Formats: sequence, C-alpha cells, structure tokens
Amino acid sequence: MQADDIRSIGVVGGGVMGSGIALAFAGAGYPVVVVDISDEALRDCRRRIEAGRHGLSTVVRNGELARDEADAVAGRISYATDLAALAEADLVVEAVPEDEELKKQVFAAVEAMVKGEAVIATNTSGIALASLVQALDRADRFIGMHWFHPAVSRPLVELVYTPETSPEVLDATAVLLERIGKHPIRVKDMPGTYGFVANRIFYAAIHEAQTIVEAGIATAEDVDTAMKLGYGWPAGPFEMLQRHRDGRE
Repeated sequence: MQADDIRSIGVVGGGVMGSGIALAFAGAGYPVVVVDISDEALRDCRRRIEAGRHGLSTVVRNGELARDEADAVAGRISYATDLAALAEADLVVEAVPEDEELKKQVFAAVEAMVKGEAVIATNTSGIALASLVQALDRADRFIGMHWFHPAVSRPLVELVYTPETSPEVLDATAVLLERIGKHPIRVKDMPGTYGFVANRIFYAAIHEAQTIVEAGIATAEDVDTAMKLGYGWPAGPFEMLQRHRDGRE
C-alpha cells in the first residue's frame, strides 16, 4: 500500500475533533464523508466546519483563504447517517467519544461496510490499540491516528502502531499526513497505559504542578512563570491546562 492509494476519506463522528479532521483533509483536496448518528449531529458538524471558531468563515475573515476556495473545500465534504456511505473510502478515521466499548462497536460496524483494503484509524487520545483491535478481523489495516485540537491547524499527529499493523499501512499514512501539512510521529502501542507521547508528558507535568501548589511551595501563577521564564515554555502548565479545556468546549 502507498499514500497514492488513499484517495477518499471517511470520518465517523462529527464532533469537535471529527469536524476538524474532515476539514483538514478536505482543505488538502481530498473528498470526505462524515458519518454521525443523526441529522442534528451532522448539522452541528457542518456548522463547526463552515462557521465555527476554526471553520471556513473564520479563515476567510482572517484573509487566509478566498471565499471561492473555502466554498470548494466545503463542497468536498458530504454528510451521512448510514455507515454504508463509507463503502468507497480508502481511509476511515474514527472520532467518536472516548469510550472503549463504543469504539469497538463502531470498528466492527465500519469493517463490515468498507472494502478489504481500506485502512481503519482511531483518533483515541490514549486507549491502548491492543484492546481496540480485538473488534477487528483485519488487524494489519488498523492504526492509531491521534490528532490534536484544533485538528485543522495543529501540525502534530501521533501515529500509533501495534505488532500487527502493516509496515506499509504505517508508511502510507505517514506520507499522507505529511502531504496535508501534518507532522506525524510514530509511536509504539503500550498496553496498560493511557496516552501515547504528548498526553503522557502533558499530564505528568500538570500532576507535578498541582502537587507543588497543593503543598504550598508556590502559587499556580508562580509555577507558570517559572516554566515560561526558566525553560522558555510558551505557557505554563496551568495556562496550558486551561487552554486545553477551552479548546474542547
């Protein structure tokens, strides 16, 4: 398999992350179909894509994209409530809520609908793939593809692989992500832990910062100042945590 074999994208779940992933691929010229459970959910998804904080109207208003170009991007995204719409997708990215059993149900249903050579990816932020892959028959076509918010503009994507993941699938998805302007890093799946690279480090820093404040060693403001002025962080751990929470709203 090569990146050129991936011509059509499916996204399951049109929430904050799913809509951003769809927009990232559509913005790079790929046709995308977003599948969600109801027309209402799809209306919300379309609103995020077209008029949300990180949507097309915003980039047009900021002068980053012409209106006709934004309309062309929107035109490459279609919406459906039936997983049968994924029949021709070469890559399907799951972006449903972070519930292991729900994800497994989605994977089994998606695998029954897509062609045999399609790649199924999960946007889980930390559930071990070794558990999720149990829902699939074609483990070699399964990969973790953890995006960061806002998905349309944040460059990092963690590509998580298991011992069963095909090296060709890993290589092809890495090249694909580079083509759409992302910076993939390859991460070995680690059963028994939650998180891959960025989130494990992020939450370890947050935990230690909170321990320092709770012990009365320094205030939250001084902890943030220490990391910004001492280590050159663009924001302190408490500021980053707040931004992380705000970005998910």
